[in-house]
Amino acid sequence: MDRGRKPSVLITGCTPGGIGHALALEFHARGTAHIVLPVSAPRLTVIQSLEANGLTVLPLDVTSQESVASCRAKVGDITNGKLDILVNNAGRPCVMPALDNDLDDARATYETNVFGPMRMVQSFIDLLIPARGLILNIASGSAELPYLFSSVYSATKAALLQYSRVLRMELKPFNVRVTTCMAGTVRSNFTGGPQRPLPSKSLYQPVADFYSRRLAFSQNNRTMPHDVFAKKVVSQALLGEGWLGGWIGGTPDYLWVGGFSTLVFFSTWMPRWIAEGLTAVYFQMRAMGKRIQAARQKNREIKKL
Repeated sequence: MDRGRKPSVLITGCTPGGIGHALALEFHARGTAHIVLPVSAPRLTVIQSLEANGLTVLPLDVTSQESVASCRAKVGDITNGKLDILVNNAGRPCVMPALDNDLDDARATYETNVFGPMRMVQSFIDLLIPARGLILNIASGSAELPYLFSSVYSATKAALLQYSRVLRMELKPFNVRVTTCMAGTVRSNFTGGPQRPLPSKSLYQPVADFYSRRLAFSQNNRTMPHDVFAKKVVSQALLGEGWLGGWIGGTPDYLWVGGFSTLVFFSTWMPRWIAEGLTAVYFQMRAMGKRIQAARQKNREIKKL
């Protein structure tokens, strides 16, 4: 990132009320030159809201190579061939017991959360290299801990985490940095859309109330306001390359920001059985197990009648 030039930033997933929108406003407040916000199926009100703040809005579907290529061409023109920061924030939730996951939904989640960032990196790398740019991938603490009823989503974030690790090493010869944000719970509209109920024949019907609480977990437990999250992330993202290969003063390789993020960070230093045991206690797995077993016993007794 050239020290004498205001950086250009591209952020995917920027619906008002979400993390991406908050990041865009914070980058803009810090005086960046271009904030390009690709929006999937943009609504007029969304576009007007973003452009009213001096931001550039482009259509983009990260699951479509054609859409990404079109966005890449437009961004190259806007930024004069250099992109300083690419923020892969677009994501898709997937909350459902592993036994009940719809595989088409699982594939769609992977397409957005894993292949989307891969597609963006491959398409925009020729703009990032001349800028000595930064790729900021928004992952999740759920990549490190067993997040109940979130096997597919957690798996996508674990895949993104490992992809980012390898990508960081592979891009060092080109002076492009990769930072992974291990986001904790953040106030946003990410889980605000319609949620799928448990299937009527789910083995987890006896604990449907546990499932309902889990749906709203990220918005009701130590949730960090999205503007606070954005300030912390942007402050680190704009530090630049630093000195001694980034060991001093630069943007770190990992950011742990959001509710529970510090606890999740320390859990990565624990034996897995301890971290998983603490997670089980927090999600009341013992009580859940007792209720499921009681329901199964009752069903067996009914069948004997």
